[in-house]
Amino acid sequence: MNIVRWLRFVLLVVMSFGIVSACSSRSAQIAPTLDAAANCRMIQHAVGETCVPLQPQRVVVLGVPTLGNALALGVKPIGSILYFDDPPPYLAQLIADIKVIGKEEQPNIEKILVLQPDLIIGLKYSAEAIYNQLSQVAPTVLDDWEGYPSWRNHFNFVAEVLGKTEEAKQVWANYEQRIQALKKALGNRVQDLEVSFVHICCGTIDIDLQNSFNGSILADVGLRRPPAQASPIAGGITSLSEERLMDIDGDILFVATDGDESAQKLAQLKQNPLWQKLKAVQHNRVYPVNYPTWRGGNPLAADAVIDDLFKYLVEKS
Repeated sequence: MNIVRWLRFVLLVVMSFGIVSACSSRSAQIAPTLDAAANCRMIQHAVGETCVPLQPQRVVVLGVPTLGNALALGVKPIGSILYFDDPPPYLAQLIADIKVIGKEEQPNIEKILVLQPDLIIGLKYSAEAIYNQLSQVAPTVLDDWEGYPSWRNHFNFVAEVLGKTEEAKQVWANYEQRIQALKKALGNRVQDLEVSFVHICCGTIDIDLQNSFNGSILADVGLRRPPAQASPIAGGITSLSEERLMDIDGDILFVATDGDESAQKLAQLKQNPLWQKLKAVQHNRVYPVNYPTWRGGNPLAADAVIDDLFKYLVEKS
């Protein structure tokens, strides 16, 4: 009987030790998790969820719209992808000391690693294939970018990731104030003007439709578009053949080119007999605008587009 009691005692001690050890081990696993959670926020994004720093100090962005969004919110990234050799005027002074970590949609992971970021913000369509590699460098979030019609949603996403939702409200308030000021300056003319936009890039001629970046700004102002540009489409742009040149007919025609090759293409286009039939050409109301600005996809670019609308629709009227 004494032996049985002794065995029970030993068994009880062993079980107790095991429970304490397990609890201690579990506490050791939980502690870092709780500590990490205290310094980051969980963000749902296009490829999962990520705990991002509460106050990121070294942000890398993988797209110009994302870059413009961060700058508009008062956050200066340490590195970014760029889509151009010569920065548009609205960005030129803001990005002088930002490291270029890739061109187009091709981020250089080695360059990103050297920068030691604490947060990476990208777009699903261009960065999903390297998401796991990026996540090993720093917490990474990807937005489900659906082309320039989603520029407003992307700005709000970036604001949420950076913890700048209050600042975002002020950015939108400033945008709305400028829209209202332009509408007031235009007065009744806003109902009479039909505004067209065409851009030439990369060997093609394209028109931006109602739901494109610049198209949505024109719609906010209340400006009418030519019938061929007045409907939304996935991506917000559609190709234009020279045979359909009258699709860009309007009272005002804004034209954007990207580089010397595009400028030569425009010169050839002007030799098309249909060019001379455009109302804007006949009334000398064809205005060149900056390509990366009018397709910028962020509030800073939107502000620059509104500047152009004031310049050409109000001051030159």
